Amino acid sequence: MAELIPYPFGKLIKRIFRELELKGSIFDLPLRQCFLGDPAKDFSVKFHGLPASTPYGPAAGPHSQLAQNIVLSWLGGSRIIELKTVQINDELKIPRPCIDMHNVGYNVEWSQELKLQQSVEEYVKASMLIEILTASGRLPLAKGFNDVIYDMSVGYDLAGIQSAPMREFVREMMDASRLIEKLRREIPKEYAGWRSLNFNPRLVKTLTLSTFHGCPPDEIEKIIRYFLTETGLHCVVKLNPTLLGKKEARRLLNGELGYRDVMIPDSAFEKDTRWEQAAEFVESLGRTAAESGLGFGVKFSNTLIVENKRSFFPPSEKVMYLSGRPLHVLAMHLVRKFRKAFGMRYPISFAGGVDRFNFPDAVALGLTPITACSDLLKPGGYGRSKAYFQELVKRMDAVGTSSVGEFVLSAWGAGGADPAALRKNPGESFQERVARAALLNTESYVSKLAGDPRYHFENNRDDPKKIGSRLKLFNCITCDKCVPVCPNDANFTYSLPAVEIPVVKLVWNGSDFEEKETDKLVFDKKHQIGNFADFCNECGNCDVFCPEDGGPYVLKPRFFGSLDSWRRFKDHDGFYLDRSEGEEQVWGRFGGKEFFLKVSESKQVVYEGEGFRILFWEQERGRSVQNHAKKPAAGAEIDMTYFHIMNWLRKAIFSPKEVNYINV
Repeated sequence: MAELIPYPFGKLIKRIFRELELKGSIFDLPLRQCFLGDPAKDFSVKFHGLPASTPYGPAAGPHSQLAQNIVLSWLGGSRIIELKTVQINDELKIPRPCIDMHNVGYNVEWSQELKLQQSVEEYVKASMLIEILTASGRLPLAKGFNDVIYDMSVGYDLAGIQSAPMREFVREMMDASRLIEKLRREIPKEYAGWRSLNFNPRLVKTLTLSTFHGCPPDEIEKIIRYFLTETGLHCVVKLNPTLLGKKEARRLLNGELGYRDVMIPDSAFEKDTRWEQAAEFVESLGRTAAESGLGFGVKFSNTLIVENKRSFFPPSEKVMYLSGRPLHVLAMHLVRKFRKAFGMRYPISFAGGVDRFNFPDAVALGLTPITACSDLLKPGGYGRSKAYFQELVKRMDAVGTSSVGEFVLSAWGAGGADPAALRKNPGESFQERVARAALLNTESYVSKLAGDPRYHFENNRDDPKKIGSRLKLFNCITCDKCVPVCPNDANFTYSLPAVEIPVVKLVWNGSDFEEKETDKLVFDKKHQIGNFADFCNECGNCDVFCPEDGGPYVLKPRFFGSLDSWRRFKDHDGFYLDRSEGEEQVWGRFGGKEFFLKVSESKQVVYEGEGFRILFWEQERGRSVQNHAKKPAAGAEIDMTYFHIMNWLRKAIFSPKEVNYINV
């Protein structure tokens, strides 16, 4: 199922603290892989005058949509979180699969996969969860590491943005009091003390406009001017790599970097904003922002539109959007071009192939925020962020600095400015000196970038290795790569006992059942993988990195979060488990055939399928049927295989040792 279904707020709280206690992790991210600050380093920055404990965050996308995604980003050290872009059209039909990270990165998704009201609620839930985690004292947060900025991202045209639903969305993002009070009541009674927390109702003070490919420059200007004058939000406009122009973009991508089979269509340059048009509205909007006492900046860059010549996406998709390492080079060339034209007058947000090795370089250029996406979709997922800061600390230590500003000034030898050029001018403030250093660092870094083999096609052409075997429902090599590469935390692990069960078929002889032992059901691997369907949008990313064929999201047991969704998505096999009033129930679907299992506290079993309903004691495993409410036709068989599968899944998922979204 490709539809995302948000998880109840109260259950998210229970899940977080139960998992912390039992596993030392949150949403399957071990605390040892989180980045919670460094007492010896000050990573803090200002974004439009607002404090943030780091310049890092997720780009608007799959890592900033659902509440748990945002919390996971925060645990990775993100302190400027660009929320997933929303628009008036909240019923998009996004092709599946939609993310291809085989090497550099391509996608065919764009804005939110939730309804507008769901989106704002997820963002508020995430902010409250982060405040609760901070207040709980359960995390070893470094002092001063709790300043976080949520950056609202919207698109794509003025008419949609000025519509009543979008106006209401923006209003609630700026004053979430109503939602906070609603969610406050959902905090479980065992955590009732947190209901009195003074949650911040002003979720956002900044906005990033995501412009679709081909958005007219006058439309961009009108949208930003509307937000500056009508909402009082600091604004950033995200621009496209095509601003480099046809000749320069192709020279870099197809020439110097060697991606000769990746073609930017002519139409992209014909429809997109040109450099001189962008320069004109930047000056105009800069004046409007200054008159309004607000900040204005730009973001480089959006993804790059290219022709879809790959077989991964549906053939209906004629174009796709490139990200990753080649985009890093193009986006950085835009940073240099912009600073040559405007100096340091306007702040620059950055997105484009950010990873652990170039993150410190982006910091040395004074970019804020520096947002990542493609790299976080690779093995390790959110946990990869910690290495960004480890690399930054290493580089800071190498030049003897402990703050971002000092690092910008001292990064010579790591792509930085010439110290001779940075002799202090009389009357020059520290921040002015840092800005001048960032400008010099930009030229030094970007001038060498296209020649760096790390970004060339030859070093980014290999696909993740496959071993030639196919996944099975309960059998795989259990490398666990599929768990962290899912940005929604849809894939999870659980344990099954190693058992070998004789499978009995019950044959109706007209008056009673006769037992026929056929085969054996073998669970020989304790470590198993499951998929929580409510969080799986079938993006395909776990399939890309799974060493086996078939796709975990397709072939592994799929668990639905409600009976309603299990019934609604009849074209998907899977299970719904429920536990209440001393009974545990399982609804299962195998190859379209539906079964029901109920086990009472006394271990009496009801097992039901098409044409039959039988009762027996669990320890009998169906060998001694007490009652049969539905009499099958003579000679009909009841295959007990499905009973055993559902029963063992029930025991495994509901085990008090397990933590998952089903047993909260």
